[in-house]
Amino acid sequence: MSAPRTTARKVFGRLSLPERTYVTDALRTETVGGVLLLVAAVAALVWANVPALHGSYETVSHFHLGPEALGLNLSVEHWAADGLLAVFFFVAGIELKRELVAGELRDPRAAALPVAAALCGMAVPALVYTLTSLTGGGDEGGWAVPTATDIAFALAVLAVIGTSLPSALRAFLLTLAVVDDLFAILIIAVFFTDTIHFAALGGAIVGLAVFWVLLRTGVRGWYVYVPLALVVWALMYNSGVHATIAGVAMGLMLRCTTREGEEHSPGEHIEHLVRPLSAGLAVPLFALFSAGVTISGGALGEVFTRPETLGVVLGLVVGKTVGIFGGTWLTARFTRASLSEDLTWADVFAVATLAGIGFTVSLLIGELAFEGDRTLTDEVKAAVLTGSLIAATLATVLLKLRNARYRRIYEAEERDEDSDGIPDVYEQDDPAYHLRMAEIHDRKAAEHRRVAAEIARERSEEGGEQTAVESGPAPRMAAEVPGGAGEDGDGPA
Repeated sequence: MSAPRTTARKVFGRLSLPERTYVTDALRTETVGGVLLLVAAVAALVWANVPALHGSYETVSHFHLGPEALGLNLSVEHWAADGLLAVFFFVAGIELKRELVAGELRDPRAAALPVAAALCGMAVPALVYTLTSLTGGGDEGGWAVPTATDIAFALAVLAVIGTSLPSALRAFLLTLAVVDDLFAILIIAVFFTDTIHFAALGGAIVGLAVFWVLLRTGVRGWYVYVPLALVVWALMYNSGVHATIAGVAMGLMLRCTTREGEEHSPGEHIEHLVRPLSAGLAVPLFALFSAGVTISGGALGEVFTRPETLGVVLGLVVGKTVGIFGGTWLTARFTRASLSEDLTWADVFAVATLAGIGFTVSLLIGELAFEGDRTLTDEVKAAVLTGSLIAATLATVLLKLRNARYRRIYEAEERDEDSDGIPDVYEQDDPAYHLRMAEIHDRKAAEHRRVAAEIARERSEEGGEQTAVESGPAPRMAAEVPGGAGEDGDGPA
């Protein structure tokens, strides 16, 4: 007996219809959130750099509020970084859970590509930063700053340049960012936790356990979970572990698989409710109070001369591109995966360049890495902005060069000739689809035959009239020119 035939898996092949629908819905929200994030970043830079407004920006950013007795008398800037970003990471936790149980990461073979790309896309930027810092004698503590990808900002760039990027590449970018967020969370938890208060950490763990039990016993009601989530967050903050870890942990606990009678899982339902809050409020407000760094010609020049800031820029622009492209190529080279026929490696390179946009998490890690040095923190933030801008510009150029090709792929994926709401590419094996298309073609053929018959009849009638006109004068000319002579009878007609 011959060995069973194994079909090679396509890298960036066409998504299944449910996965494509989920990705489309998720990216629509992320894109809107990315545009708001872009607006907030620009507003922060204007607010912080206009002399008449700079003082008010500092006053608002460093204004403290919250209960001192609970250790939560924080500045507005810290509330945005530690509080609002917990909502962002809560959504990231749900996305990760969904990918693990129902998405690309469920199948180890399919998961190998985004995981390898994300790991290489974090390791290479860290290596680039470290080498640059060592060469220039800088602080090596910022190695993690250029390791993060900001999916919302990246998709905002796509929205602005209007690229009809194929759904497979968009899904790869989204899955890559989810894995990237997971490792960024681990980096924050492991490398940026100095002192642990075990009593508060124990309380947070107990709160998470209660959260899990309530979910498993089917208890419902926001009035139960929201207060409990706030308590868990406050305990996690006071434990010394970054408070955003609480958001991730609670997101991972939600069930993301449907049961009989359910149209959507609880995780998908809650994500649908919370994602607009995350993308439309939490992340833009964080950007508003984190991206407001003072920028001048001299400061921008120092970005490319100081080893720490140069390392961040090179890590985002060079490290991310080389790492993600290299990880993807190596996975395709040493596994049975092969690149989709619709795409080339130039497309993968362009998306890898786009992933060099590091903003939200990069700014957060920059604050944690250089917490005791305000000047260096601001310079590193300026480097994050500069590197992200360069990566966005390069990606825009590369994607624009291929935009016509992307548009053809996108139009083929979206074509729905039978108007049943399902793209035709997903119905090629459905006999009912071909019967519907046969009926449509028969109606079109009948219409074409009817139009052709009318045109032929009109031409026939016109030809008959023309014949009558031409045959009328002939006898008269014969009578007028007897014998074939001319009018004067002096020669042949």
